[in-house]
Amino acid sequence: MKKLRQPTSLNCFACGKNNPFGLHLEWFNDYENKQVETTFTLGDNYCSYPGTVHGGIIATILDETSGRAVLLGNDFNNLMVTLKMEVTYKHNTPTNTPLRAVGRMIKGGTTRAQVEGEIILPDGTVTAKCVSLLYKMPDAVRAKWGPEAEEWERTTPSVSEGCPCHDTDNKTER
Repeated sequence: MKKLRQPTSLNCFACGKNNPFGLHLEWFNDYENKQVETTFTLGDNYCSYPGTVHGGIIATILDETSGRAVLLGNDFNNLMVTLKMEVTYKHNTPTNTPLRAVGRMIKGGTTRAQVEGEIILPDGTVTAKCVSLLYKMPDAVRAKWGPEAEEWERTTPSVSEGCPCHDTDNKTER
């Protein structure tokens, strides 16, 4: 099944294409598995201890990946902000190793959502995971987006009706 690329930003640390210090990650909607995913390799510039990715960078990737699960339908209006995130570090995440991050919706609604994310090694080992509570983006935050909103609109692929974006049995309004 074809995976659609999610929209990007101009200056976001995780996905911003114009951010010289950013990670420049790209996420794809995996409708078959009802998740978003990205693949990446982080060099030693992102380490804490030698050969180990810094936990703050891992948390950033988990935050962005899990938060993007609410965008499986590619509706920019569903974008939310993180209220609370709990990260569990299970194993060291190595630098200079191909990694995959996935994000999934646990419960969704129009104003709140609960999501989860994982960082996965090539052998399937989960090195870190998170569970997060998201909230609808405040109008005051959205009002400041300007060119960022235009970039999101420009890079959002169209999704035909009937797309299996969310399991409607798993959606709960809060």
